[in-house]
Amino acid sequence: MSIYTISDLHLSLSIDKPMDIFGYNWQNYMERLKENWQSTVKKEDIVVIGGDISWATYIDECFDDFSFIESLNGKKIILKGNHDYWWESLTKLKKYILENNFSTISFLHNTSFLEEDIAICGARGWIDPSYSNFTKDDEKIYLRELERLKLSLESSKDLNAKKTFVFLHYPPVTKDLKINEDYKNIFKNYNVTKCFYGHLHSKASKNSFEGTIDNVMYKLVSADFMEFMPYKIT
Repeated sequence: MSIYTISDLHLSLSIDKPMDIFGYNWQNYMERLKENWQSTVKKEDIVVIGGDISWATYIDECFDDFSFIESLNGKKIILKGNHDYWWESLTKLKKYILENNFSTISFLHNTSFLEEDIAICGARGWIDPSYSNFTKDDEKIYLRELERLKLSLESSKDLNAKKTFVFLHYPPVTKDLKINEDYKNIFKNYNVTKCFYGHLHSKASKNSFEGTIDNVMYKLVSADFMEFMPYKIT
């Protein structure tokens, strides 16, 4: 078994939202994603999808996009992105996949998963406070997302994992391309060794940080940045 990750699929099978308006790299992206995925990921593998799953506004509009995900190889663990307006409570999300027989899809939301000896934890995250457009309302969401991450990490303590990986939607990176101190402290407290994130596309990918700081490896895995190829973690 292997673990993969990819973020920002931006599926639009139910909603008329053509992604090629954002650049040539998005042309035929769903076909390319499926071809890459099926040639790489095996049925016994795990794929963590780091948010911005579907352009749907309501959960009832997600059926075609979730059917697409269900048709792909492997077990999929999904977390929330800033464009996932369809996201409901964990109870409602579980009910939705059960009613529609989406047996390979799970949700990472104040929870954690043990795969092999690895704890899979995460949260959406939010805009970094270092940006000039960061508001008081942003601060409330930012702090709440830090607490959600802690809840996820706390829930992993009983898993007896040998390693802990964190998956975020927003990058834990300041406008100066440094790792946010709040995240650094959380990662240190919970012995996190790898952090994967998305959200950034095209020219905005220059606002990412990739590399290792204080024994934590950081990696941007937005789908277009990865050429729609799931990134192998283990």
